[in-house]
Amino acid sequence: MRPDGPGADTADATGRQTAVVVGGGLAGTTAALALADAGLDVTLLEGRPRLGGLAFSFKRGDLTIDNGQHVYLRCCAAYRWFLDRIDGAALSPLQERLDVPVLDADRNRLGRLRRTALPVPLHLAASLATYPHLSLAERANVGRAALALKGLDLGDPALDERDFGSWLAEHGQSRRAVEALWDLVGVATLNAVAGESSLGLAAMVFKTGLLSEPGAADIGWARVPLGELHDTLARKALDSAGVRTELRTRVTSISRTENGRWSVEVPGERIAADTVVLAVPQRETYDLLPDGALDDAERLLAIGTAPILNLHVVYDRKVLKRPFFTALGSPVQWVFDRTEASGLTEGQYLAVSQSAAQDEIDEPVAVLRERYLPEFERLLPAARGAKVHDFFVTRERTATFAPAPGVGALRPAARTNAPGLYLAGAWTATGWPATMEGAVRSGVSAADAALAALDRPRGHLFREAA
Repeated sequence: MRPDGPGADTADATGRQTAVVVGGGLAGTTAALALADAGLDVTLLEGRPRLGGLAFSFKRGDLTIDNGQHVYLRCCAAYRWFLDRIDGAALSPLQERLDVPVLDADRNRLGRLRRTALPVPLHLAASLATYPHLSLAERANVGRAALALKGLDLGDPALDERDFGSWLAEHGQSRRAVEALWDLVGVATLNAVAGESSLGLAAMVFKTGLLSEPGAADIGWARVPLGELHDTLARKALDSAGVRTELRTRVTSISRTENGRWSVEVPGERIAADTVVLAVPQRETYDLLPDGALDDAERLLAIGTAPILNLHVVYDRKVLKRPFFTALGSPVQWVFDRTEASGLTEGQYLAVSQSAAQDEIDEPVAVLRERYLPEFERLLPAARGAKVHDFFVTRERTATFAPAPGVGALRPAARTNAPGLYLAGAWTATGWPATMEGAVRSGVSAADAALAALDRPRGHLFREAA
């Protein structure tokens, strides 16, 4: 980093324009790469000892564990661009065609949500027609609701004021249909049940993922630890782009200098920059924003958060044949086989992602173990009698912003009122819920706004995101 001193408020020795990105999650890493690719001299500051934000890995004995299971869809063009940019696409491939096993624990019956190559909406017609978890009448009503959803205007701000659950009820969706289809998808993508989700965000998810292109909802996930992508490969890409990356470096304040540039302070040092991107959570952003940067900065504090609970189970034998499945009639939501990715050589390691986990996020591990291990045996007969070598929990209490009705009006754009200061993060006004896609889009949007203000070419940014 550049020390405080006589030259701290001048351009760097190369004469290039300078930028500081605060935060090394996906949003900050994307912004730093995009700015560096456009020719700026970039410093990335991250308080943690690693990059990746809330999509990271850690060691537990000989295993490498992701803090939680993260997936993306084929329609996530910005995240796919990010994977290409860090040379990680081959390590996080997509399904050839959407195929989601759905196991009804109460009826001991397996159904599948699959697509064909037919055009939308016929690509899901065969799957819906044979979906065993809904009655014939419920399937017909789902089709009618899907067509009504497709007709909604995502640009209508009134959608943000309504909740998705009441809209579904008005369109003939039974409680079973909400559980077996709408919440099956919505809880995993929005981190909230339908009744607590903005209709605007829910409509965006379903229109983009299921009602845009036949392959839009094909699922991709990392076949390696997330840290290999979001930390190791991302750091390599940053280094190659000439970005100066400083870990374990927490920013204490940012302020304007007399000559109109920015001063970013960390303990014992001050860094000068033409551009600053704040890519940190909303509370931290609020604490760092200079006065007047937003018309109503208090709105940031009104953006709620939602937790995700992750359960990790290591068995002495293989108990799940599929790479993943999701469950109905059980507290278990989505289960993924992470055996190979973790480095486990004997037995099987399952990761269970529990979204909208407000009621369980602070439960003791012993309570969760007693609740969930019998559920795994109920869902997976091969688990009966299998020895559990390890059971542990990771908790992200503020995993996402809460997608509650009205949140759209609270989410700020990338530009602020302060020239040269920009915001990034999945919680900003991306139009997407709090996903890896939304985080990357926000980084692209912040970089694009900064480059436009500096009258610099955008380089090879993902253009749809802005």
